[in-house]
Amino acid sequence: MTASPPPPADDDGAPILDLERFVPYQLSLLSNVVSQEIAEAYGERFGLAITEWRILAVLGRFPGMSAAGVAERSAMDKVAVSRAVARLLERGLLHRETHGDDRRRSVLELSEAGRKVYSEVAPLALSYERELLAPLSEEERQLFSRMLDRLGERYGL
Repeated sequence: MTASPPPPADDDGAPILDLERFVPYQLSLLSNVVSQEIAEAYGERFGLAITEWRILAVLGRFPGMSAAGVAERSAMDKVAVSRAVARLLERGLLHRETHGDDRRRSVLELSEAGRKVYSEVAPLALSYERELLAPLSEEERQLFSRMLDRLGERYGL
């Protein structure tokens, strides 16, 4: 295995952070652009913000989670999730029920209206994913998916 070349340095020898090649920056930019484009598609049609759609997506896949569980699974801020849950409950897209004997813990599920929105938005999101990955060959898509999985494992995702 060969060593990586040293990063570029300024006149004083301090490393220069090349943002355009800095992976965390690239991931952040791509995530923001993709999230914004998807949000525009379902935001206009269904009146959902990014956080609201992510909650619907998580509960569509993992029904019966608490708000804290949704925040953890989606790596979203608990306060943002709590506010979005309140909006979704108000709109009738979610149901909240207390969990068994523990009256302090509640679980969330999609309501009938929430399932309807989810069933309409999910195909749009999957279509967008196909368009996003279209420039990649099937082999590249599989490799990219494996790489994302490996990186996510490091952070418990």
